[in-house]
Amino acid sequence: MKFFDRTEEITSLQEICEMAKDNAQFTVVTGRRRIGKTSLVWKAYEDKTILYFFVARKAEGDLCEDYRLEIENKLNIPTMGRAERFADVFEFLMKLSIEHPITLFIDEFQEFFRVNKSVYSDMQRIWDLYSPKARINLIVCGSIYSMMTKIFKDKKEPLYNRQTRFMTVRPFTPMVLKEILSEYHPGYTAEDLLALYSFTGGVAKYVQLLMDAGATTKEKMLNHIVKADSIFLGEGKAILIEEFGKDYGIYFSILSAIARGKTSRSEIEHVVGRQIGGYLTKLENEYEVISKKQPLFEKSSAKNVRYMIEDNFFTFWFRFIYKYNYMLEIENYGSVKTIINRDYETFSGLMLERWFKRVLIGQQTYTRIGSWWDRKGENEIDIVAENELDEVATFFEVKRKAEHINMAILEAKTTAFLRTTGELKEYNISYKGLSMSDM
Repeated sequence: MKFFDRTEEITSLQEICEMAKDNAQFTVVTGRRRIGKTSLVWKAYEDKTILYFFVARKAEGDLCEDYRLEIENKLNIPTMGRAERFADVFEFLMKLSIEHPITLFIDEFQEFFRVNKSVYSDMQRIWDLYSPKARINLIVCGSIYSMMTKIFKDKKEPLYNRQTRFMTVRPFTPMVLKEILSEYHPGYTAEDLLALYSFTGGVAKYVQLLMDAGATTKEKMLNHIVKADSIFLGEGKAILIEEFGKDYGIYFSILSAIARGKTSRSEIEHVVGRQIGGYLTKLENEYEVISKKQPLFEKSSAKNVRYMIEDNFFTFWFRFIYKYNYMLEIENYGSVKTIINRDYETFSGLMLERWFKRVLIGQQTYTRIGSWWDRKGENEIDIVAENELDEVATFFEVKRKAEHINMAILEAKTTAFLRTTGELKEYNISYKGLSMSDM
């Protein structure tokens, strides 16, 4: 698949490279695995000489030998000979950059935890010593989000706040997904577009795998995802076990319950069979896999809470792949696809709401966007969008099919909203139905 989007990120990285010609720059590029962090850096600097250090899980001396060869090949200069410590290599480059600007890209940066934890304190010392005079463009990238966040945002860590830029790479927006599908399947339907969003969430690698395989319709996507040699089947474990460590089983049970619609703490605890407060807090704040949702204008921070998996692919994976893994283990792929198709309308209905929220956020028309539901569960509004500057608000009903939208019911729910919250009563109120035909 050709390279799409990322124009803002590329512009930022190119500006940083120019700034580094006068002042040392330290950029952290983070985001979930498969999001396209490494590809982004290569694209931004495709016409420049980059030193690329990949932190593999091997002895520090062997890594340093790889890096020595990279320096000699890319810069065409002799180095200090074999080094056993990364600190020596890094100090050599920091000194060198005083005379000649250098771009250094370190990939899988968090793996130094396993190679030699002292690398981070060594880098802090060397950076603080040389950065006032150095002209280095240092980019570090890592795929284990929680560890990368800890390295740079935990006050106890030596590299705390040493970065000059912290860039988070996000999934493709709905508009970019439309552009991609138009490129590979000009005659795509709304069902195909919703499937691409529902299955991948806009994660670059997943989109690429489907497009490169010619899986551009809902049916072809599902056939490519659920088959014997599919990387999608083991993807949830491949990404999250390393994040969660030895307690991954509990976290997986929680996420599986949420994906199946058990969104309150009591419902999740009933499924898991234990107290999970601490696990929910970590999933939300440390791993950023789930988010805690409340109705707009809910006054209590502890009441009427729902937990949601933010990532579409993880929602899909826990809802269908993890839950029915016992079928996949005996290679009964047909039954799993039958179940996905059976439950697809409900699952994709949730994804359609997310799609339109992302579209509204991209339009930058509103100052607040959320959902609302009452504590009794009698009234629920899919999307409430407020513009407090103009004192206008729009209430949206989202359905897969336009004929299922009932504006009278939406207006009745809005009346309940106004009565319950006491908010937006002086606003100019409007109502709108959104369906797949509006994608």
